[in-house]
Amino acid sequence: MIEPIDNSQQRQVLARTEHFIVTAEEALERGFDRIPVLFDLSGTTAGMFRAHGRQRELRYNPWIFSKYWDVNFQETVPHEVAHYIVHEVYGFQKVKPHGEEWQALMHYFDADPTVTFKADLEDIPQRRQRTHAYRCDCRDHEVSTTRHNRMLSGKGSYLCRYCNGGLVYCA
Repeated sequence: MIEPIDNSQQRQVLARTEHFIVTAEEALERGFDRIPVLFDLSGTTAGMFRAHGRQRELRYNPWIFSKYWDVNFQETVPHEVAHYIVHEVYGFQKVKPHGEEWQALMHYFDADPTVTFKADLEDIPQRRQRTHAYRCDCRDHEVSTTRHNRMLSGKGSYLCRYCNGGLVYCA
């Protein structure tokens, strides 16, 4: 099993994150808040900018960074900072996540505006979501906890793609 990046590497990622925020401030002639940068992301995603209400944060996956240090240090950091800056400039307007505004900022950062890269993540700790048993008219289904909770709360319903029957929980 691979080990996550160490404190020294985390400090390098923090410095690189700060570098791109400062670069954006100079380019756009305005300041940006310094938001939390966390190394708590798990699963198959190397980085993430998340905004929920007034809370904003950058999250990095320390295991993927460890396994693929160079590509993540060079590309994931500016990728996520660009998401943060675009969010700050345009808010929740109809701006595509990897649209022209984001791509322009990536070019300004001298970073590749490629959305993702494919890598072997076999030895990276993965999130495993619990599944729940459901049934339709023709077969059994395994439904994710997210979908299960939506159905229980009445906020979602799902149909079988084969028989078009509604899914029923097998408690």
